Amino acid sequence: MGDGACGDGGGRTLIVLASASPRRAELLRQVGIEFEVCVADVEEDAASTLADPAEITLQHAREKALQVAAHAPGRLVLGADTVVVLDGRVLEKPRDADEAREMLRALSGRTHEVITGVAIATLRDGGPQVLVEDHVRTAVEFRALTDEETEAYVACGEPMDKAGAYGIQGRGALLVKGIAGCYSNVVGLPLSRTWQMLQAAETRILTGSP
Repeated sequence: MGDGACGDGGGRTLIVLASASPRRAELLRQVGIEFEVCVADVEEDAASTLADPAEITLQHAREKALQVAAHAPGRLVLGADTVVVLDGRVLEKPRDADEAREMLRALSGRTHEVITGVAIATLRDGGPQVLVEDHVRTAVEFRALTDEETEAYVACGEPMDKAGAYGIQGRGALLVKGIAGCYSNVVGLPLSRTWQMLQAAETRILTGSP
């Protein structure tokens, strides 16, 4: 990948984003990271037997990266999964407006955690292998929301495809009092850590490290 994130791709290992998330793709574009998209067909079931939400995100990220890497020789495949956690409970995408209201009322006036697991895999020695993986945590504090604010936000439709029923990169920013940690992690991908991981993964490929 060379010394920077920008360039014509010469001499670099092509990156593949194993995600359908437009937010992750936009984050990568914002910092000039060149990539292709190949969506992994992985069931993201937060009701996993794993008790640790961070491990759930890593499991999903691994599955996405490995599935795509198996058919992408010469590529670094980036898989990611983000969850919103309140009191140890994983808040998934709301199934309907009522569930969105319930989630927003639970988050109102409180601090929750957003965790993103990231895994980078490649096809190596005859099979897909994870080269590096990690997770990043960000604490997000909500303002105390009025019923009118909650209703207006649900009515705009933004909560319906977002874990935790809000999007900090959109109107959901108006609900947030503050964050501690990486902002892009809350959007869906911790950019600085992901870039470090991509560099480490390519170094492993170039040096033949196990």
